[in-house]
Amino acid sequence: MDWHASPLPFWRTHPKRWPDLWRRSIQARIVTGTLLMSTVVLILVGWVMMSQVTDGVLESRRTSAQAEAAAQLNALSSSINAADPATITQKLTELVQNANRAGLYDVVLMPTSTSGSVLIQQTGGVLSSSVPQELQSSVGSDDSQLYDTYTLISYDDGQPSAPGLAIGSQVRVNSTAERYEVYFLFPLTAQQETLDVVQRALLTAGLLLVVLLGAVAWLVTRQVVTPVRMARRIAERLAAGKLEERMQVRGTDDLARLAVSFNKMASNLQQQIRRLEELSRLQRRFVSDVSHELRTPLTTVRMAADLLHETRDEFDPITRRSVELLQNELNRFEELLSDLLEISRFDAGAAALDLEDVDLRDIVARVLENHETLLERKGCQVELAMPEPCRAQVDSRRIERILRNLIGNAIEHSEGRPIRISTATDADAAAVAVRDHGIGFRAEEAEMVFSRFWRADPARARTTGGTGLGLSIALEDARLHGGRLDAWGSPGDGAYFRLTLPRRPDVTLSGSPLPARPADASRVVPEMLVDVGAPYQKLTGSEDL
Repeated sequence: MDWHASPLPFWRTHPKRWPDLWRRSIQARIVTGTLLMSTVVLILVGWVMMSQVTDGVLESRRTSAQAEAAAQLNALSSSINAADPATITQKLTELVQNANRAGLYDVVLMPTSTSGSVLIQQTGGVLSSSVPQELQSSVGSDDSQLYDTYTLISYDDGQPSAPGLAIGSQVRVNSTAERYEVYFLFPLTAQQETLDVVQRALLTAGLLLVVLLGAVAWLVTRQVVTPVRMARRIAERLAAGKLEERMQVRGTDDLARLAVSFNKMASNLQQQIRRLEELSRLQRRFVSDVSHELRTPLTTVRMAADLLHETRDEFDPITRRSVELLQNELNRFEELLSDLLEISRFDAGAAALDLEDVDLRDIVARVLENHETLLERKGCQVELAMPEPCRAQVDSRRIERILRNLIGNAIEHSEGRPIRISTATDADAAAVAVRDHGIGFRAEEAEMVFSRFWRADPARARTTGGTGLGLSIALEDARLHGGRLDAWGSPGDGAYFRLTLPRRPDVTLSGSPLPARPADASRVVPEMLVDVGAPYQKLTGSEDL
């Protein structure tokens, strides 16, 4: 693994990796958030500015157009009233044609519903349909004022339609008492071009500003994120065991002081870890040396005790009982030394596997046969749920030791209630579960159940002479196989231990064919799930639930 590798820039990563980059990179989130917020702000500001400019330009044109239309209407009304009534129709047509000012506006003349002597007249090739119906209704119902509205001006000569302003009013002919509707159509092409230029300018300026804000955000966050990323990489190296790694200190700002504090913390951790490693090494050395050194005197004492034990019937009752107690305690002492030697082998990394293809059911049967006397004394019944072969490549001696510990503990703590032993297998894993309905253990005790020299109740009378190392050695044996040992317990509801082993050495466990908690558990309680990669780690829940 390259500890110096930095995340690739956003533009150099594959689109499929963008969600991961978003979750992992503070810089990406800050820059993206800055771009989004600045884009929203600029859109709102641009919309407000464009609305104000549009209203200003159109209102200015509307005011000038109304003044121009009012002047033309007055001139047209005076000319019509001064014309000969006999030639009023011809005069209207001439006046409409003369009223047009090409490029500024066009005129449309329409008779009202009560005056049909004059046909519709228009100038500049505009179509009468360019006058909206709403405007015609307003002008036709009231002749006292000008009405205007925005419209789309259409032409009959194929010219493209153009936005425009339509202003209309009525004209009365005094000599005939007829009324006509006159509409002035002012094209707004120039205003539209002006607004287009303003819109393009705002859009260009907004894009440039967004890019500039994004670049500023990237530069600013880079100044902050770079030391943080460096601290992360140094922390990863420290976690990997490279305790000599330190951060570079540049300047005297807050980030430099953070680097100084981080380096001090790393130095203190290095000192503490090395001190603990040395203490651990001395402890392992002491346990190993003491265990080996005690072997020789223990052998001598064992020979003398065996001799006394063989002739115990020749002693008086008190001496005979003392010899029996001596024999029992020597057996327990010898078992403790064996466990300590095994623990020292695990600590030194000297433990090795002698793999063979075995059926775990056979190992269970041997263990039960060895515990037959204890089962009879406890009055405990054993229920077996082992319907199919459960084969795996394991070290049978170590697996038998694991099951001997699990089954022995179950018998001792079962309070005479039945014990259930289950086996199951799938394509990758084989599992054995031991369930008792005895005293169980509390949730806070689950953290220590695999600890060395720990017992749930040190004052409890023991019939099997446990050393407090059985479950710890069992856990190490399971890890050595690449397996896992899980424990569940509830006060008054018993305990449940599950051993899961890979069927082949090249298999990595991803699950277990047996559940992590018993199906007959009366309630959900905290569980102890000890994984080979996380010793003595307490988890809640299970992947099998």
